[in-house]
Amino acid sequence: MTFASMADRNAIENEMTWDEREMPHSVWSQLSATAGKFGDRKAVTFQMFSGPNDPDETLTWSELQGKVAQTANLFRSLGVGSDDVVAFLLPNSMETVLTYLGGAVAGIVNPINPLLEADQIGSILKETNAKVLVTLKAFPKTDVAQKAAEAVDHAPNVKHVVEVDLLKYLTGLKKLIVPLIRPKNPVNHGANVLDFNKSIAKQPTTLRFEDPKEDRVAAYFHTGGTTGMPKVAQHCNSGIIYNAWLGDRLLFTEEDVQMVPLPLFHVFATIVAMGASLSSGAQIVFPTPQGYRGDGVFDNFWKLIERHKATFMITVPTAMSALMQRPVNANIETLRLAFCGSAPLPLELYKKFEAAAGVTICEGYGLTEATCLVSINPPTGEKKVGSIGCPFPYTDVRIVDPVTNLDVEGGGIGEICVHSPGVYEGNTYTEAAKNVDLFYPPKKGGKGLDRQYLRTGDLGRIDEDGYLWITGRAKDLIIRGGHNIDPAEIEEALAGHAQVAFAGAIGQPDIHAGELPAAYVELTDGATVTKEELMAFAEKHIHERAAFPKYLEIMDELPKTAVGKIFKPDLRKSAITRVYNAALAKAGVPAEVSHVVEDKKRGLVAQISKTGDVTEDQVGDVLGGFTRPWEWAAA
Repeated sequence: MTFASMADRNAIENEMTWDEREMPHSVWSQLSATAGKFGDRKAVTFQMFSGPNDPDETLTWSELQGKVAQTANLFRSLGVGSDDVVAFLLPNSMETVLTYLGGAVAGIVNPINPLLEADQIGSILKETNAKVLVTLKAFPKTDVAQKAAEAVDHAPNVKHVVEVDLLKYLTGLKKLIVPLIRPKNPVNHGANVLDFNKSIAKQPTTLRFEDPKEDRVAAYFHTGGTTGMPKVAQHCNSGIIYNAWLGDRLLFTEEDVQMVPLPLFHVFATIVAMGASLSSGAQIVFPTPQGYRGDGVFDNFWKLIERHKATFMITVPTAMSALMQRPVNANIETLRLAFCGSAPLPLELYKKFEAAAGVTICEGYGLTEATCLVSINPPTGEKKVGSIGCPFPYTDVRIVDPVTNLDVEGGGIGEICVHSPGVYEGNTYTEAAKNVDLFYPPKKGGKGLDRQYLRTGDLGRIDEDGYLWITGRAKDLIIRGGHNIDPAEIEEALAGHAQVAFAGAIGQPDIHAGELPAAYVELTDGATVTKEELMAFAEKHIHERAAFPKYLEIMDELPKTAVGKIFKPDLRKSAITRVYNAALAKAGVPAEVSHVVEDKKRGLVAQISKTGDVTEDQVGDVLGGFTRPWEWAAA
């Protein structure tokens, strides 16, 4: 059956209930089933460097199953049980794939973003009570090993550090030089240190323990999007298998090849892409440790598509924009679909990419808290550009008024709330307090009587055809003197300028209005537009006068997460620093903002340093009128 409309989606649901489908009970049982069917076919490919002729490492499904068994056996030998945590702090590599899958089989796997600071990494390790951390051995041009050592020093619950040495991927002169220039391996903690590949080689290629039949938590993913401090979300085997089934049923066969230049610490690469291959048997290709951020990946991207005969690519708007600044310089006739997520896709970029690459683009939507997938523009049906498409089979979406808790009818805007096999009702986060008020109550009668619906924090609407549209973030609302402003209105207006690549809007502090709109833009290569011209353009295209930006800044590059979302906490920190420093200077108070930090209870807090003789009352008189708090910086 095709997936072209809500009617197709409903027909799939009507075949049987989700509970009636005979699904694998775990990641291991799913991998075993796929290896049993497609054992000799290519499963996973990793390429250390981006050149179209550079070496790669490929495992078949049978080989992958054996390696995952060895990895899971290693973790069990280190004391990891079904309820224990294996964390990893790694760039992409074949070992990262094995750690993700092996960790989920042996216990609970916890991918951690290597771009986080050591104290944040340490906090996650303590929050999850990780027993094992898999990370890099010290290597040139990366500080992952250094961060890991510092983090483990602050997380005594980590008993074993298993190191991956990227030297194995080097050849020729590089393989000889790196040992001479390798940084000293930092060990300032009491954990036992092991070599990953040497250790798994000692393990058998079949499981030495019984794979539990009951559903259980198999993964922890920390959230690190646009809303601030990381929280840890729990993913059950059942939710992971649901996502895998969607990829198999709706998108892929064993003949497909996915090109996935996204980080394996994120759900887009693991739950969505890796999961889809895990169920369908499609080959998955990871180019370079840094994915799209890797040296030469954008320049060589189309040649990599040609080399690996990719049929499907995972992308985000920032990557699409970068690719469109380069020619399509290879034969990419095998490529038929691009799945774009993580952020809204501008209409002009959609048109430009589709015309240049000759590939169908499907926008989708998911979130870490729901074990990812929620909706997609139907691959073989109408694609409403700017929407996030139809909810997947067995995913029910409500639009709820955040004030009244009533469903919004007739296409009105409210908070997007989701129920699906991927939603872990009542236990989404490891920290119980974070689950309070995270769900809306069941519908009053009819479908969904016994369900709770996860509050996504996204504002949206459902149109007459059942397509879902995101209109903004509930937490991103700019509140100007009690007037709610959706930042998407500002961002979409500025993104309509031909020389603007990306735009982000936030509320900057204001004593009188509470917040005023501020906009930040990243320009296309070779752009000449000025700030004044952009302000005039914004005022012409923003229909709500209260939403006109009071400040606009052109940045070389907007801060972004690893999957291409604009990272608004950094913009907010920048705005607080700028506004508070201007107010202190205007008042002649010898003090300045040295840092803006995130406090779990108070939100963003400005830390103030003295630049002269100044009292707390003097600073308080200037900054006390702002809504964001301040404190003295540590001496």
